[in-house]
Amino acid sequence: MQFPRFRLLVTAFAALIAIPLSVVGAEKTGSKKEATYNQEEVMKEADEFFGKGAAGLADVIAKAFKEQGEPDGYIKGYEGGGAIGVGVRYGKGTLQLHDGSTREVYWQGPSIGFDVGGNAAKVFVLIYNLDDPEKLFQRFPGVEGSLYFVGGAGLNYARTDGVTVAPVRVGVGWRQGASVGYIHFTKEKSLNPF
Repeated sequence: MQFPRFRLLVTAFAALIAIPLSVVGAEKTGSKKEATYNQEEVMKEADEFFGKGAAGLADVIAKAFKEQGEPDGYIKGYEGGGAIGVGVRYGKGTLQLHDGSTREVYWQGPSIGFDVGGNAAKVFVLIYNLDDPEKLFQRFPGVEGSLYFVGGAGLNYARTDGVTVAPVRVGVGWRQGASVGYIHFTKEKSLNPF
């Protein structure tokens, strides 16, 4: 007769432990959700930045959300670059996180490959898995020829240490071909592309 009482005590003890754990799990899930941007928020910011109705913009951003989910932050900025086999890219923008904090960032990077031309672009960089803003300031290798392009908007991904950056570019100029290189995000402007 002691066994049913023991089972009742074990069940009650397990329930007392499970309730706080499920609340902690719900808080973590909720805080992560609040720390990201939903697709509507991103489209509103991108439309304001690029101008309403930028060709292909909605499709490119929808693709990023489908493949990567909700970003932790984004950068709105400008970049320019050029290449004749070997290329360079320089950019400047403002990092915006969901908590309202902002920070000026710069990026530059070399490329090498079958790439020729020059371009200037507005850039809207979606950033994923950025639990610490300091993790942005490193090199992100990528292949520029593997970009998704709709209308006047292009998208490609680069990943380092679990952080993914997805630059959406809308620009002018002519740059054709494929190349490999990296984007190096820095806190200060640098003319050295490496």
